[in-house]
Amino acid sequence: MRRGRHLLVGLVAVLCVGAGPQQRSSSMTFFITSTPRGFGANLGGLAGADAICLRLATAVGAGNHAWRAYLSAPAADGKPAVHARDRSGRGPWVNVNGVEIASSLANLHSDANNLTQATALTEKGMMIGPTKHDMLTGSNPDGTLSTAAPDTTCRGWTSLNEGRAMLGHSNRYGGGRGESWNSAHLSRGCSQDALKASLGDALFYCFAAD
Repeated sequence: MRRGRHLLVGLVAVLCVGAGPQQRSSSMTFFITSTPRGFGANLGGLAGADAICLRLATAVGAGNHAWRAYLSAPAADGKPAVHARDRSGRGPWVNVNGVEIASSLANLHSDANNLTQATALTEKGMMIGPTKHDMLTGSNPDGTLSTAAPDTTCRGWTSLNEGRAMLGHSNRYGGGRGESWNSAHLSRGCSQDALKASLGDALFYCFAAD
């Protein structure tokens, strides 16, 4: 009888431990994509990037949000330019561990935000290594479309070989404006190899906009 009781207690403990990561993920409202699409900065446009955010979030039990990629894009097809800050919601945002990375848009785009190598985690709770810290953004420090070059978004995130991409440093360290999480420097190009050459992997930030 006692042995059976111990087995039951052990089973309950295992089930509770197994539920932990899923419960944490369900409250997540910010993450960095864990894997690249594989086509450099060609993400399938903003819609394609948003779909990637949703797919990765859903895989860890956090698909119950309106996920948006933190990306700016130029005016096209009669539509105005898109600014990353306008796609991100109002906050606050927390990572997979429930740690707040910013309380509001103003806080997010200030030096007071809590985006660091330790808090800027993937949807799986992994830190980004220094060889992959370049995040695609196409943005200025205030979250608006970058005009540092004629094209800072690889043709609105649809091209492998045209234009360049404005990048941010997820670990707040490196060349250019190294401390900037969203506007550190331009990429060498838009291909996967070009992005890797400047310590990136075509990863980007995802925010719950609801």
